[in-house]
Amino acid sequence: MFNTSSPLLIDGEHLYGNRRFETIDPATGAVLGEAADAAASDLDHAITAAHRAFEESGWATDLDRRTRCLRQLREALTRHAEELRELTIAEAGAPRFLTYGAQLDAPVADLGWFADLAQEYEWERDLGRAAPMGMASDRRVVREPVGVVGAITPWNFPHQINLAKLGPALAAGNTIVLKAAPDTPWCAAALGLLIKDETDIPPGVVNIITGAGHALGAQLCADPRVGLISFTGSTATGRAIMRTAAETLKKVFLELGGKSAFIVLDDADLKSACSYAAFAACTHAGQGCAITTRLLVPRDGYAEAVQITAHTMKKIGVGDPNDDRTVCGPVISAGQRDRIEGYLELAVKEGGGFATGGGRPAGRDRGFWIEPTLITGLANESRTAREEIFGPVLVILPHDGDDDAVRLANDSPYGLSGAVHGGDLDRARAVARRLRTGTVSVNGGVWYSADVPFGGYKQSGTGREMGVAGFEEYLETKSIAEGV
Repeated sequence: MFNTSSPLLIDGEHLYGNRRFETIDPATGAVLGEAADAAASDLDHAITAAHRAFEESGWATDLDRRTRCLRQLREALTRHAEELRELTIAEAGAPRFLTYGAQLDAPVADLGWFADLAQEYEWERDLGRAAPMGMASDRRVVREPVGVVGAITPWNFPHQINLAKLGPALAAGNTIVLKAAPDTPWCAAALGLLIKDETDIPPGVVNIITGAGHALGAQLCADPRVGLISFTGSTATGRAIMRTAAETLKKVFLELGGKSAFIVLDDADLKSACSYAAFAACTHAGQGCAITTRLLVPRDGYAEAVQITAHTMKKIGVGDPNDDRTVCGPVISAGQRDRIEGYLELAVKEGGGFATGGGRPAGRDRGFWIEPTLITGLANESRTAREEIFGPVLVILPHDGDDDAVRLANDSPYGLSGAVHGGDLDRARAVARRLRTGTVSVNGGVWYSADVPFGGYKQSGTGREMGVAGFEEYLETKSIAEGV
């Protein structure tokens, strides 16, 4: 169903347009097929449809309809889960095991949580009667949808991020224009097919745009009819979005980059902690903004930590994403592979070395592959240790105790995520609380869940996605006072 057509969804209709572009299997480099390449006029049509649907369809005020449609969408996605699974493996290069979690099954299930939240949410709160300046008034606070949401999403976890924006935005009563990443257009188009064919979501409420370039994103940010931009992607693009959105003073949610630290305390099980850090860095070829890519270990155990981590990363290796055992598949594109290789060259220039990896794996002449790589011998001030690489690359650094580990972890322009492993739980908790990051895992704890807010400090973004906080990003606050 999904890999034979990939139309746009605009105003409740599947539109193919006159322009097409290719989508590529990152594991083989082969062309999978074509997707609709939207023009500026298509995006304008989508924004017009979303604006009209917000004003005229009754979607914004009909809570029961919204929650029913969200559950319909969850059920439709669940019915087609196996087709979507194969599509995601082929187009995103996602390891099969991840599709049973954050790459597919988990975000689909999360739609039900947002439907439940919308039904239980306190949309209106009575502040009671007061007499400011001697004038008796009954006051209440009302929460209302923003209007048209422009969502711009990346390729690394296409279903998770598309649904993490669409779910709360729709539950809150907004309409949406989703501009999907050029590398994963079929994943977005599949969502559009199901919305039109298997739900009662009104025309114009959801519009899905795919395109080969990035100019459409700038157009979406600049349009005054769009009330909020929700963006996940690089920090550099996030800055550009803020500048563009400032012209119309629209709300902006940004979930951006990271260079997250994995701290191993001196009372931790070194083998267990370093093996866990190696696994995390290799998962989905390191293509996750919240993946921990700096490993901070006690100086006295540095040599042993290097040995353990390198052994684990080498053992993980790379593999066919279709294989249930694969942890590290391909990177998404030739361009991304070249970017990672540029950082590997830089690491050597900065005085670093490779305990394992450092290039392309043998026997992988087709597709876009990078070996799991452990970089040693660098300082935290090096560019390789400070900049987001977005590949299966881990930098290992020594620390001199808890205070030094916290200092090194926080000495970063980013603040998205982090991890702490230690034997004394209270001590590990204390270190976690000192990290200037939006999420922290302690001793392997998993923070990913529909009810947990996700986002970062500093240059890792503004606002939160998921949880009640993420839902409220899509709401405005209105205060009403009535004279008595």
